[in-house]
Amino acid sequence: MTTFIDRVVLHAAGGHGGNGCSSILREKFKPLGGPDGGNGGRGGDVVLVVDPNVTTLLDYQHGPHRAAASGRPGQGGHRNGANAPDILLPVPAGTQVLDDQGGLLADLVAPGAQFVVARGGRGGLGNAALASPRRKAPHFALLGEPGEVRTVTLELKTVADVALVGFPSAGKSSLIAAMSAARPKIADYPFTTLVPNLGVVTAGETVFTVADVPGLIPGASAGRGLGLEFLRHVERCSVLVHVLDCAAMESDRDPVADLDVIEAELSAYDELASSGLLDRPRLVALNKIDIPDGRVLADMVQPLLEARGIRAIGVSAVSHEGLATLAYAMAELVREHRKQLAQAGAEPARVIITPRAVDAATFTIEPTDDGYRVLGERPERWVRQTDFSNDEAVGYLASRLARLGVEAELLRLGATPGCAVIIGPSDDAVVFDWYPSGSGE
Repeated sequence: MTTFIDRVVLHAAGGHGGNGCSSILREKFKPLGGPDGGNGGRGGDVVLVVDPNVTTLLDYQHGPHRAAASGRPGQGGHRNGANAPDILLPVPAGTQVLDDQGGLLADLVAPGAQFVVARGGRGGLGNAALASPRRKAPHFALLGEPGEVRTVTLELKTVADVALVGFPSAGKSSLIAAMSAARPKIADYPFTTLVPNLGVVTAGETVFTVADVPGLIPGASAGRGLGLEFLRHVERCSVLVHVLDCAAMESDRDPVADLDVIEAELSAYDELASSGLLDRPRLVALNKIDIPDGRVLADMVQPLLEARGIRAIGVSAVSHEGLATLAYAMAELVREHRKQLAQAGAEPARVIITPRAVDAATFTIEPTDDGYRVLGERPERWVRQTDFSNDEAVGYLASRLARLGVEAELLRLGATPGCAVIIGPSDDAVVFDWYPSGSGE
């Protein structure tokens, strides 16, 4: 049996870029035919893709580490290395991607929506691509960039129009089975559903989805029972339907008290998550009226709820009494919500939050106790591409930094020849003694 998992931690690593090749064409009668080293291939990306056939994050619970392949190195004869394929990871619709601080990186709703979790590294340039009028035959190539390594949290929030909420054994699963083609687990003894179930309901010309959210209990918003784990699945729903058990086995329960308890839990969760649950339109389904005592209690409760301004409908999942009325009432609220979205120009698909471009030319230099630290996308990337065992490659790095303005900024800050310059953050830094070149490339 498939286990439902709606929150996992994913460790993703993009593939490394292939190294560029340093090669000189040597043929008969052409002993120095010029540089012909090819570029390295790009490393593969790790990409999340919304797949309508996937309903759980279980695969990533068992296999949280995903890494893409590395690009192939370049070769002589102007042969570029092959790019590595991307890894596509299917996720359910409604998956949110959070960073290690809980910030939202992407909200994947529409089928086919994609988000690159970890980008592959760029391939290094071969010496043929590095040749210039001043450097006609470079004897070095750039190294491939390492792939991005990232840890994110995947959190699933069910995408549905209507959410059925209520106590365990209130009959939510039976209702969704009677109104749609969904076949959740149902038993004739008290138990709670362990996974949200989705069903498609048709009422006239309106087709909408209904989610059976696992049963809530008092204290669910504070972490008691399973309710807190599944309250997030109510957030995306536009209509709430309270399913009240009018034939509960417990003698100390009554439908109105059950409604007040669930409303209190929804209110408490709304204060924690700012989900806007209190603004959702509501209906009440007085369930199990096929039982004589249930019908009597429903007839007593219905006027009390309507006095509060809440529409209450007596239903039975067994005899199907009242289900058509409930379905059309749901459809009316769903149509109204969709109409409001259309008037507001809202898009059903969520916007992906994209990071700053990797080629940003900005950099900063911070004085430290030992010298100066240079931080910035380009300087740090160039350092990663440099083969420090090759003096010509090191000189090329110095020229690039000078053209970017790093050398001029160091002079402005009072740096003196021979002082220590650190490029990169402390956990991945390169330290060298700095001497001004006095000229660019």
